[in-house]
Amino acid sequence: MKIDVRRSRRRKRTVSAYRDGETIVVMIPARLSQAEERQWVATMVDRIATSERRRRLDDADLAARAQALSERYLDGLAAASSVRWVTNQNARWGSCTPVDGSIRLSTRLQGLPSYVIDYVLLHELTHLLIQGHGEEFWTWVHRYDRSERARGFLDGVAAATRRNEIEKAANHAAEPATE
Repeated sequence: MKIDVRRSRRRKRTVSAYRDGETIVVMIPARLSQAEERQWVATMVDRIATSERRRRLDDADLAARAQALSERYLDGLAAASSVRWVTNQNARWGSCTPVDGSIRLSTRLQGLPSYVIDYVLLHELTHLLIQGHGEEFWTWVHRYDRSERARGFLDGVAAATRRNEIEKAANHAAEPATE
C-alpha cells in the first residue's frame, strides 16, 4: 500500500485521509513533528482500512447484488453467470462478456460509495441485454435513480486520477537526475 503524506501550512489542527486508487493520502498540518506524523498516518490508515472492510463486497456479495439489481431495474431479465472483482482493469470500471454472462468489476471501485458500485454493476448487467450504448441501453440504465450522480462521481474520480498522474509526472521530471 502506498501512502502519500501531504503537509499544509494552512491546515492548523485537522488531519484527514482518503484513498486515491492504490494510494492513501493523509493530509496533516505542516507543524507536526515526525513522531506525530507517524502516529497520525497509522491512525488514519487504520480508519480507512476499517471503513473499507465494512464496505467491501466479496464476489458472492457482488453476485447477489447483481441479481437484486436485475430484479429491481431490469425486470429480472439479466442473469449473470459470474460476477467478480478483477485487478487488471485500469482503464475501465467494469466489463462484461454477454456470450457467457460474466461480469468483472475493477477493484478500483472498492471503497467507493455503494450507489456507485451498483451503477457500474447495473451498467454491465444491461450489456447482457443490449450491446453498445444506444438509446435503448441508456433507457434501461436510467431506471436506476442515482445513475447520473454515480456517473458524475466516477467522472470526478477519473479527473482527479488524471490530475495526480500529471502532477507526479511533472514532479518526477523536475527531480534532479541521479547516477
